[in-house]
Amino acid sequence: MESGSGFYSVDEFKLDAKWLIDPKHLFVGPRIGEGAHAKVYEGKYKNQTVAIKIVHKGETPEEIAKREARFAREVAMLSRVQHKNLVKFIGACKEPVMVIVTELLLGGTLRKYLLNMRPRCLDARVAIGFALDIARAMECLHAHGIIHRDLKPENLLLTADHKTVKLADFGLAREESLTEMMTAETGTYRWMAPELYSTVTLRQGEKKHYNHKVDAYSFAIVLWELLHNKLPFEGMSNLQAAYAAAFKNVRPSVENLLEELATILTSCWKEDPNARPNFSQIIQMLHNYRSTISPPEPMIPHRIFTENAILPPESPGTSSLMAVRDGSGETPKAKMENKLRSFFFCFNQCY
Repeated sequence: MESGSGFYSVDEFKLDAKWLIDPKHLFVGPRIGEGAHAKVYEGKYKNQTVAIKIVHKGETPEEIAKREARFAREVAMLSRVQHKNLVKFIGACKEPVMVIVTELLLGGTLRKYLLNMRPRCLDARVAIGFALDIARAMECLHAHGIIHRDLKPENLLLTADHKTVKLADFGLAREESLTEMMTAETGTYRWMAPELYSTVTLRQGEKKHYNHKVDAYSFAIVLWELLHNKLPFEGMSNLQAAYAAAFKNVRPSVENLLEELATILTSCWKEDPNARPNFSQIIQMLHNYRSTISPPEPMIPHRIFTENAILPPESPGTSSLMAVRDGSGETPKAKMENKLRSFFFCFNQCY
């Protein structure tokens, strides 16, 4: 459980022995992702290919305490919830540094996959299949009383065959409280629910009342992207998008969508959080719609990004749990093994 401050204490936090990894068996390879608080690497743990998230400890005592609390909270939630549409948690350790180990998914982030396909869109049936994967993951989290708070394409990962989506990065997730105030302006502005934003500039860490329905709003924005393969609120900065959604009730256009899809979107991003459906209802609506459409035709991504490709400026997050693959013809597994041979070094040599 969370302490009165809203955080786990890393001293109070005890990791179940079955999740505690031995850093001596951990080998770190090339870096594949980086965020404000952590870096993610390809790696191996006991001959299993994994993603290794190394959390920065911070500089000041206050910063160190916050990072440790966030780490403890993320590990507690990852170890508690297992689902086929959640990235599989393998283990963690606190010393010599804070490390979280998960399965490595070779299909890339949903964001990169969609960018590769532009200007074409996903087949409607594929888009709804991805949306169902995401909704099932969210249904599982909410059933365990967890709010993700940072649902966006960068935190959604694809399997190597590009047929399944899994939710990652629990760095901002927390247990829901009906009475306790929670941190405002949490998440990424473009996908952030209006109730998380304030007309008054909030001091860092200031609290607000909100509930799990913030994830339903973010889901609607992601679903809109799946259907249109465009950046939502295009032409606006992240901050402008959040302001327009919160104070002008602006939403992405549903003009060219079928009525059933438009209804799903508009219900999920309603201004009143309590009027939004829960994820069990969202899943049912998506199932009902999918039953009305025909099977998809095979689709090949329009182009492939090279490792030097420049992406539009968005928050990278720490969930880029896989390297960018080029068109060299190597299978993901073969390329992985080549990289491992070239780059791996013992975890203990990192620090």
